[in-house]
Amino acid sequence: MEGGEKMQKILLTLLILVALLFPQTALAKIGVGVGLGKIQIDEELSPGGIYKLPTLPVLNTGDEAGEYKVEVTYLSDQPELLPGASWFSFTPQSFPLDAGGSQLVDVSLSLPVDVRPGNYFAFLEAHPVARGEGVTIGVAAATKLNFTVKPSGVLGAAIERIRSLLENNAPTSYIVIGVIGAVLALSFAVAVGRKYLAVQIRLKSKSTKDKER
Repeated sequence: MEGGEKMQKILLTLLILVALLFPQTALAKIGVGVGLGKIQIDEELSPGGIYKLPTLPVLNTGDEAGEYKVEVTYLSDQPELLPGASWFSFTPQSFPLDAGGSQLVDVSLSLPVDVRPGNYFAFLEAHPVARGEGVTIGVAAATKLNFTVKPSGVLGAAIERIRSLLENNAPTSYIVIGVIGAVLALSFAVAVGRKYLAVQIRLKSKSTKDKER
């Protein structure tokens, strides 16, 4: 009996030492989700065009707050063309999220004037941002994006870019154009008025000289 009690005391002491030397820590759960599974643009897009894509909801599915970011990623050896990362604009691109929180991210796609026509594919990926150097977090969620760019000449692409800029910045763009048009019209009217006055002065001067003769 005494030997058994001593053994129990030794085991208990060892357990206490292990607990003190290697305390258990609760590991925080890190998670992310997106509210869209796929964005399929059925209409063919024009080179030079600027397009507003559906808003992307990003969710923190973990149990602690963190910094999150949205960016473009691709499949390795994908058959579709790769859209350039610089073609996309995310607002905001990085943001903090509380546990269980969400953020709506506006996404726009700006096609270059000389973009290659064809079928394109990319992921709009959301993921937590690592807090320290050399630290990586292998957690991400992504929305699939498919779109097709139709063939177009350089002139047509340039016209499409101007149209898109005006449309996406309306009504400010139309107000600016109206002001510029009014200024040009006023300048033209002033120039015509000055020319008319100059002609009238010359005619009057000539008439006066003729009378003096």
